[in-house]
Amino acid sequence: MTPDPIERSAIRGSRPLGIVLLILIAAWLLLVIAAPEDAVQGVVQKILYVHVPAIFSAYLGFLITALAGILYLWREEDRYDRLAASAAEVGVIFCCVFLVTGPIWAKATWGRWWTWDLRLTLTLLLWFIYLAYLLLRSFTDGSRAARFSAVYGMAALVVIPLNYFAIDLAGGRSMHPENLERGSLGAGMGWPFLAGVLTSLVAFFYLLALRLRVAAGRAREAERAAVAAEAEAEGIA
Repeated sequence: MTPDPIERSAIRGSRPLGIVLLILIAAWLLLVIAAPEDAVQGVVQKILYVHVPAIFSAYLGFLITALAGILYLWREEDRYDRLAASAAEVGVIFCCVFLVTGPIWAKATWGRWWTWDLRLTLTLLLWFIYLAYLLLRSFTDGSRAARFSAVYGMAALVVIPLNYFAIDLAGGRSMHPENLERGSLGAGMGWPFLAGVLTSLVAFFYLLALRLRVAAGRAREAERAAVAAEAEAEGIA
């Protein structure tokens, strides 16, 4: 199996992305350290620079999963199925980061680790949905499973806008602050937040490139094993 365009892009892009990621992490850390502390929350507010960027990368992963699923249903090419699965895995990683940093921030500001706030509940639901997607893929194989996974990934996408607009849907009953808008961050907080978003997105694409290379390698090994088994069967016959 020769490398397809997606795998070639992953191979070529992984090293440059890794270098850019290291530079961004260093710049992000410096900006976060220099950023002013929130007058009310104190230093714990700096979790914002990890917490929010992480969910943006999770959204991106799940969006790519849905788009790759559409392409798979249209073209029925395994490379799109591998892209969908890889993006979902990386998206779940960032969703885990979001769910871990959220309670830490909540404990410091709300005095409790968890509350069944609509945003928190929908984020947990989002995590379970894509965890189920990955479990489904691990228990099944073949084109039929790939088609079902593609439809599942497309349908699951509806939870993302519900999650993002959860605060508006709660009608003021949410403990979460409103979604960030232009000017909503304090003085000196905009640049570290932007650096956090860029770092998170580059980290997403770097991990996606690595995961695509692993997926392509596994597919190649499976193809070689199938050819060897077929040749062995023919020799016995």
